[in-house]
Amino acid sequence: MQILPGEEEIQDLLSCQLNTSCQKQVRSRNESAFVYTALSFVSLLTVLLNMLVLISISHFRQLHTPTNVLIFSLALADLLVGAQMIPLEMITRSNPCWYLGRLMCYLVPYASTVFTTSSIWNLALISVDRYIAVCEPLLYPSRVTMRRIISCTILNWTSSFTYCSWLLLHHFGKPYSYDSCSGLCVVILTTNSWTVDLFVAFLCPCCVIIVLYIRIFTVAISQARSIKSNSVSTDLMKTSKSERKAAKTLSIVIVIYLLCFAPYFSSNFADWFSQMVINWITQINSCLNPLIYAFFYPWFKKSMKCIITLKILQPFSSELNLM
Repeated sequence: MQILPGEEEIQDLLSCQLNTSCQKQVRSRNESAFVYTALSFVSLLTVLLNMLVLISISHFRQLHTPTNVLIFSLALADLLVGAQMIPLEMITRSNPCWYLGRLMCYLVPYASTVFTTSSIWNLALISVDRYIAVCEPLLYPSRVTMRRIISCTILNWTSSFTYCSWLLLHHFGKPYSYDSCSGLCVVILTTNSWTVDLFVAFLCPCCVIIVLYIRIFTVAISQARSIKSNSVSTDLMKTSKSERKAAKTLSIVIVIYLLCFAPYFSSNFADWFSQMVINWITQINSCLNPLIYAFFYPWFKKSMKCIITLKILQPFSSELNLM
């Protein structure tokens, strides 16, 4: 499966193929074994780690917080990447011919685009959540409620489905891959669509994230100075420290995400090998987020231990203290 901006690129691609069918590329046994083994491991690890995040947040009542709802949504998108995008990447990179049929050629790029779009805007919502928690801590309980966060999360996914339907409308209407060269699945984006996608699915949310986190860390530095001068109450000191730690952890998630996805929006102009590496980097990002939680969040370590040892099957396990 390939994604190309504009119709000129698709014509150039098809002119390199026979008019009747895709040319299967023969790869060495060692190369194929390496690709299958590496991507299978990443796919399995991504699914398992994000599944632990989903189970932890949904099972333990102490983790039922607005911020964790957003983390749950992000983990869901990451799990779907591990379960759908990485295995299909394994198939298409080991054999460029597409054998999954026309319907899957429609659905797979659509689902992949939805996961990517919802993830980046989910990170933007996390940035807003952290901004209010750090910069306006006294107003946070009233402004950021579970009902509002759940509504925003549902709206994010709904908007992603709607937006991606418009984005790939040209691909749905003109399946060139089956008209001119059978055995290929090529996603066609018009130049205007690709430009809009660059702004909507990357530049706009990135600007929101960067601006808010600059403000967050400016306020965090100011709060740290106030704490050192003992000019705030003990309770406010503890709350401020906790919120700043959460902001720091989630900022690491966001920075790694942006570093992984920045090359993705320039991959259309790269050669085949560069595109392959860039796609792998973006997909491995879905595996990195739970590892960051495990490293920085004590609650994830404790919940993971409870899940692995099957303590969650015990009565009242959902009431355990994980903090």
